[in-house]
Amino acid sequence: MIRVLRDFGKGVGLLAKGFGLVFRSPKLLLIGAIPAVLSSALLIGGLILLATNIDTIAAWATPFADDWSETTRTVTRFAAGISMIGAFLAIGLLAFTAITIVIGGPFYEHIAESIEDTELGGVPEAEQVPWWRSALNGVRDAVLLIGIAILLAIPLFAAGFIPVVGQTVVPVIAVCVNGWLLGIELTGIPFTRRGKTLKERRAALRSKRAVTLGFSVPSYLLCLIPLAAIVVMPAAMAGGTVLAHRLITGQAPKYPAYQPYPNGTQAS
Repeated sequence: MIRVLRDFGKGVGLLAKGFGLVFRSPKLLLIGAIPAVLSSALLIGGLILLATNIDTIAAWATPFADDWSETTRTVTRFAAGISMIGAFLAIGLLAFTAITIVIGGPFYEHIAESIEDTELGGVPEAEQVPWWRSALNGVRDAVLLIGIAILLAIPLFAAGFIPVVGQTVVPVIAVCVNGWLLGIELTGIPFTRRGKTLKERRAALRSKRAVTLGFSVPSYLLCLIPLAAIVVMPAAMAGGTVLAHRLITGQAPKYPAYQPYPNGTQAS
């Protein structure tokens, strides 16, 4: 348990390191913020639309509660509304990340390349992937991850109706699941530069599950704060680049606060 907590803390430290990297280079922060602004506008608009119509949508989704007592019907539809908003945020955030990465493909590739070249010793084996091919790969991976998120959101939505558990345990599970999926997306560019597949990326992240969650769960929670994603996305991309580099090469970054993982994972 202590080791899990220590590894989780290392993941949080990687996100903090990402913030430090982009704040030390305002150019990287600005480059990463541009696509995030566009995607944030879409996500916030969709959330406002959902929130203003949540009563009608919740009533439509729970016709079986029409004949129940007023108190029971109200509680049931309130729970349904909360679950719908949670599902929208979970799926919407993944879609937001995917759209942001596709829109800002060249921007985020520049951030990843800059960090690996200046902070992590470069990538001698890097593949020269055309932007359009990188975008297509990103869309394909994003569609798969969003599909997984939707499939997982269905049982979590149903579990949200369970008294107490649905309002306590289920949200924690949902945050961990969606944080994990977000972590897969945020580490995509460094793996793609080395010709690694989504399957190889997931296997590498699973080898350091607690570290990955320590990085991705705070990233996910911070992105839930309105407009915070504009700053969080560049930092999370920077932190994800460091995480991916360490998982692939097993090498320590040049800064002394971190040590290399023993038996570094080679995703081959």
